[in-house]
Order: sequence, then C-alpha cells, then structure tokens
Amino acid sequence: MQYTDIVCPFCGCLCDDLEVTIKDGHIESVKNACTISQSKFMNHHENRIKAPSINGKETELEKTVEKAVEILASARRPLIYGLSSTECGAISKAVEIAEFTGGILDNTSSVCHGPTILALQQVGESKTTLGEVKNRADLVVFWGSNPTEAHLRHIVRYSVTPKGMYVQEGKKDRKIFVVDVRETRTAKMADKFLKIDHNKDFELLLALRALVRGEELEASQIAGVPIKEIKTLAEEMMKAKFGVVFFGLGLTQSDGRHMNIDAAVGLVSELNRKTKFVLTPMRGHYNVAGANTVTTWQTGYPYAVDFSTGYPRYNPGEFTAIDVLSRGEVDAALIIASDPGATFPKDAAKHLAQIPVITLDQKTTPTTMLSEVVIPVATAGIEAEGTAYRMDGVPLKLSKFIDARDGVCSDREVLDMIIAGLKEAKQ
Repeated sequence: MQYTDIVCPFCGCLCDDLEVTIKDGHIESVKNACTISQSKFMNHHENRIKAPSINGKETELEKTVEKAVEILASARRPLIYGLSSTECGAISKAVEIAEFTGGILDNTSSVCHGPTILALQQVGESKTTLGEVKNRADLVVFWGSNPTEAHLRHIVRYSVTPKGMYVQEGKKDRKIFVVDVRETRTAKMADKFLKIDHNKDFELLLALRALVRGEELEASQIAGVPIKEIKTLAEEMMKAKFGVVFFGLGLTQSDGRHMNIDAAVGLVSELNRKTKFVLTPMRGHYNVAGANTVTTWQTGYPYAVDFSTGYPRYNPGEFTAIDVLSRGEVDAALIIASDPGATFPKDAAKHLAQIPVITLDQKTTPTTMLSEVVIPVATAGIEAEGTAYRMDGVPLKLSKFIDARDGVCSDREVLDMIIAGLKEAKQ
C-alpha cells in the first residue's frame, strides 16, 4: 500500500511531499525524503524501548502510569520538559499537567531559539511562509545557519534551487549570501560568503543597517569583514525585489543573544523602507514551533512557564529547565520527546540524575537510562497522527500509516492517563 503527501517528522522543514510504501505492516520504501528522513522512517523500529519499566524492571503500562502519578502528585516543584518532537495534542496535555501539579513547563527552544523569541516579543517581526520565499525571493541570506547539513531539503524545496511563480529560473534568478564564522557546505554553494569574526554578529548587523540608512562608514573592516564586502551585501539587499534572512543558532547563541535578533529585525525593518524583506528562524526539531505556539495558546507564554502560584508566570533564566535543574530547585521531572540527559550541561544533568524522572520516548537514550519510570510511546507522524508547526508557523497534519506495537500508546494517550490519575489522587 502506498501513502502520498506524508509529512516528515524530523526537522522544521516538515516536508509534506513524501511517498511511503507499506508491505506486510512495515515500511518498504520512502520517496522524496532526504537521507536523514530516510533513516528515521526506515529505522524507526530500531533501538525501541521494549516495555514500560520502573527502576529498570519491565512491568505493565498501568503500573508505570500509577508510579508516574505518584511521583508527580508528591512532588513540590516538578519540571515538565521537552515537547519539540511530538504532536500538538500531546503538548496541550503536558501544559495541563504542569498547571495541575503547579510545576514548571519548558521546551527545547529555551536552549536554541529562546533568544529569538525574546527579541521578537520586544520588537515584532516581518515574516512570511516558505511558499512565498519559493515563489518570490530573489535574494537569500543564510546567517549563522547551515541548511545543507541541518535542513537538507530546505535549499531544494524553498530557498535556492526551486522555480517559483516570480523566480522562474530557480537559482539563476536568485543571489545567495552566507554569513558565518567558518566556510560551511552552504557557504561553498553561495554566490558570496562573508566570514565573520566570532561573537561579532551584532556589530555587522548594525553596520549593514547604517549603510542601508545611507550612513557613511569610515572603518576598513567590521567584525573581520572588509567594508567593501559589507557595502556589496547592503547594496544587493536594497536592490532585491524580495529578500529573506534565514538565521540559525550561529546568531542566537553568539554574544549578544537576543540583541543580535533585535539588530536583525532592525535591519529588516530598515530594508522594508526600500523593498520587501523578511526574517525567518531556522527551527530545528520538527515541532519546536508547535511547542511554543501551543504553550502560548494555553498560558500566554511560549516557554519557561511557572505554575507554582496557581497562575502562569514567565521568566526565562529563572524558569528555564537548565537553570532550575542547575540550581537544584526541582524535585521531579517529566521528560517528553527529548534527551536532556545527553544534551544538558553537567550541573543540570547531574541534578536530573538525582531526582525521580519519568520519560516518554520511543527509543533508548541517556535520559531513559537515568529515569525511574520509562514509558515507550508511538512515533508521531508514523504510528500516531496529530499536528505540527513548520518553522514558518504553518500547521501541517501528521499521518499515521502503520500501527504501533501492541500495548504502545501515543504521547497524548499516556499523558491523558497521567492526568486522569492525578485528578483521582487529588480527590
């Protein structure tokens, strides 16, 4: 049996043109997928968690849920974290658990594009869809991002080579600039590569904004980039009919953090006095944008939300997962679709290993290894349906086309069981 228009649940591109062939209940082939997507689909059954467990001993799902309820109900300050690699329905349930337990809710954007969100909350944004970029953009700037290795089909589907309604020759009708601290594979395919000094993005953005405003700059170089090259980029930006800046962690995680994004928004605002320009973050996990969106729907805030006072409070740096773990403030954790045990700094991971942890995941990870309760779940977009948000904010439907192993539920279903148990325990 063949399924078409399947959405890939890997990165923020959410490519929705995949064709999956199923034979005898297994995936036989996947068309139109990048190599990473191919691996996710073809190997989704590998390294799976075999059964629910408590302290490493396999047991029944009902008992693991009961233990999870016991841990969360007795915790004074639980942390609910992850959410970027699951569907929106599960994220909604996680918000409900955080509110019910008076815990802290955070998602993986706090360690990647958190500065982006902080800046855009202050100054707004000029944005569009990836479809509009494909159809209209004649100038594309990749700043601190490397889609040829992180978002493999971004270049061929949306930003560089595809032919659009007003860019009918594809790459021939587009100019590509890359700004980065090193020459990446994306830089090698660009028309022009600007090699910038480490942690100097803010200075270069302000220089570009000044040039767009018509100011004269006397320096021979700024941020390690010759002034001639900076002027060339500014001129090309002003000449463009429709330009876009795609930025990644190279911008959000260098010195300046959210102020870098503030400066980028200022540059784009200045360009919009002369032409049409937009700014788009290159989101990593396939539904990290959805984690921010759903959390904002239900709490008013995108991440780092504290419910300890009975209502949502927002303060990145205080209520973000790494901070509360590093300070030893939380006494239990519910981890959903994430692996902080492998990615968090030493102090945060150390405290995580010292408290009761409940993990919902498909595969064995360092986090499942340190967890007291481990519950295997179905893979969203393969074994469970739902909704995910693309990096540009467009919601897409995730499909279910094969059944999960007997006894394995989706994240949403398991979280529903935990919510029911918490409500019963409170009575």
